[in-house]
Amino acid sequence: MRLPKPKKIIAPKYVAGRSLFNQKTVKIKLSANESALGPSPKAIKEYNKVSKNFKRYPDTNGTALRKVIANKFKIDKNRIILGSGSDQIFEFVCNAFIEKNDEVIVPKYSFIIYRIYSKINGAKIIYAKEKNFTISVKNILSKVTRKTKVVFIANPNNPTGTYINKKELIYLRKKLRSDILLVVDDAYFEYLKQKDYLPGLELFSGHKNVLVTRTFSKVYGLAGLRVGWGYASKEIINTLNKIKPPFNVSRPALFAASAAIRDIGWLKKEVNHICKWNKILFKKFKEMKIATNESKTNFLLLNFDKVNISSKNVFQKLAKAGILVRAMNLYGIKNCLRITIGKSKENKKLISIFRKILNV
Repeated sequence: MRLPKPKKIIAPKYVAGRSLFNQKTVKIKLSANESALGPSPKAIKEYNKVSKNFKRYPDTNGTALRKVIANKFKIDKNRIILGSGSDQIFEFVCNAFIEKNDEVIVPKYSFIIYRIYSKINGAKIIYAKEKNFTISVKNILSKVTRKTKVVFIANPNNPTGTYINKKELIYLRKKLRSDILLVVDDAYFEYLKQKDYLPGLELFSGHKNVLVTRTFSKVYGLAGLRVGWGYASKEIINTLNKIKPPFNVSRPALFAASAAIRDIGWLKKEVNHICKWNKILFKKFKEMKIATNESKTNFLLLNFDKVNISSKNVFQKLAKAGILVRAMNLYGIKNCLRITIGKSKENKKLISIFRKILNV
């Protein structure tokens, strides 16, 4: 029997952070940069209310949620597109703008989904070197050729937790050709309070050739509902809407997200918790001789070169103790683990297990 022949796809498959170890559910999952405190009680209430009537299709345009987002950030609701997570917005961009043999520039250590969707659409991936795990605007610009079509960056960056300041980001857009689309992923912007930083949305809301994405999966704790959004010029959004499938965000997700974004008190509670534990964990890991950068997100990147145990062994020992973290092999970052900041009780358990592993 002859079967239909699929097109040749030369792209790695995305591998999510593990939830199981040896087929058993772990007690503490710190592998996916999920919210420490979880969703707002108001979001949960809205979800439960809508769950009584799942037979109805969602509003395919997500009009109410787009209006709430527009009001909160003082932007044009007609320039917002919703996705099943911000991942889907990246997929829209690649499907709409990338053709075979186009070049896409990504920082060497960046969210792997950018290169996956780009490769699926036939692009050549160009990796820009980083300096001390921080995006180098200078190196990105040195990689630009006549074939460059899109530049993807996350600021702050995943999986390194570092950021570039507002002057550098503005300089990057200024020096890129106008026909190169700059995609700025604002997934972790809520956690960053540095004076020299501004999120992509604030910097580029008036630009015609920048797309900014945001997500409800991190600070808002709605990772399981898959809601993200993008903001760009009407020309770009109109193009993306041509390929956006109908009903791509579910009714419960739309209602829960609308409630979550209104709950400013819960947002502050999550951010304060992360900022507090970011400082504590950085100090504790430093005391244990584990190298880590001062993260500006809800996770830390740990390097084990200065201790007498490999990241692989630490991963195994943590997992056996019921704690799952993220190995960095897929990202090509050697001897490192990425660890999400969890609840206070989880973080204390993590520190305790680390001390036992390292015998300190």
